[in-house]
Amino acid sequence: MSLDITAIQQTLATDGLDGWLLYDFHGSNPIAVRLAGLEGVHTTRRWYYFVPVAGAPRKLVHAVEPSVLGALPGDTHLYAGRGQLEGGLKQLLKGLTVVAMEYSPNCDIPYISRVDGGTIDMIRALGVRVVSSGDLVGRFEAAWDAAAVASHREASERLYRIKDRAFGYIGARLSAGVPVHEFDVQQSMMEWFREEGLVTDAPPIVAAQENAANPHYSPTAAQSRAIKANELVLLDLWGKLGAPRSVYADITWTGFGGTPPDEMQRVFEVVASGRDAALTRVQTGMVLGRPVQGWEVDRAARDVITAAGFGDRFVHRTGHSLGEEVHGNGVHMDDYETHDDRTLLVGTGFTIEPGIYLPGFGIRSEINVVVGAGSAEATGPCQHEIAYINTRT
Repeated sequence: MSLDITAIQQTLATDGLDGWLLYDFHGSNPIAVRLAGLEGVHTTRRWYYFVPVAGAPRKLVHAVEPSVLGALPGDTHLYAGRGQLEGGLKQLLKGLTVVAMEYSPNCDIPYISRVDGGTIDMIRALGVRVVSSGDLVGRFEAAWDAAAVASHREASERLYRIKDRAFGYIGARLSAGVPVHEFDVQQSMMEWFREEGLVTDAPPIVAAQENAANPHYSPTAAQSRAIKANELVLLDLWGKLGAPRSVYADITWTGFGGTPPDEMQRVFEVVASGRDAALTRVQTGMVLGRPVQGWEVDRAARDVITAAGFGDRFVHRTGHSLGEEVHGNGVHMDDYETHDDRTLLVGTGFTIEPGIYLPGFGIRSEINVVVGAGSAEATGPCQHEIAYINTRT
């Protein structure tokens, strides 16, 4: 990833900031590491990279690692002892009033809160106010370019094929009277991932009936229940292409081996209505040119589910940022676990995935959305009814 210094400085001027101070120690700030192009590079000392609102960037690095930021533009200043570090920081930030760092007040957004409290104390002791770099990260680290969007769309198409194949596999086994377990389906899906050229950081979720009531349940060889006819199956699968800079797609669908009970059907309809309300909130804002913040999207889905009487059964945020990791560093659709007041930007990719989790079963419906210029589009089909799994012999 290369930093667009000119674009960053234009944004800093618009936001009324003196600069953006990137800092890392031993990989503690993966956002700064990625922006600096140091992924996979072993560093042992603290480094600072400052992009001012005007003028050339400045680097402060340790004397034993003088070229650690060598690929980035700007002047390099060295330190060794702690006194030189303190003096170097003072010179680096001389005359400044307010800088952005990977900091979130009260750790409201943990994905952004990457700089330790002691370092924040050091900067504040120099008379400089620290504000969150959340929107800067969203624009310059989390937003996708055209190639990333294309990789996401391709990954999405492959995930949908795997999802269909999994439901078909379950139905074929049940129709033949052959036992099928959650773990069997999961491992078959992993093989299909390989066939489709997808990589993932963890196997997909295959959860039958009561296991679907656990949002993060995942079968293992030691813990896997049989899937039976007249039961619900939830599939949650995420993956990306194997090429560098590819980004994830992440979908969740539910199926039933036969005709689902009325209660299950009603719960699905409420979840789907919440999902659609969240999508509409994003799309309407983009068409009207009105900024949309992550918490608003969560609230749109949560209000629908709460009004239907299931608010206490929706126990997670509505969606998360997508990136080169399945949970990216951009805006999350969250007014529940956190209050994410960052603005959705062009190139933002994220999930919308409300769920209702009852003692006997759980329903979640997950789609992916990409924000364009004046638009927002779901990048795959939305599930409008529980998928029918044919179990007839």
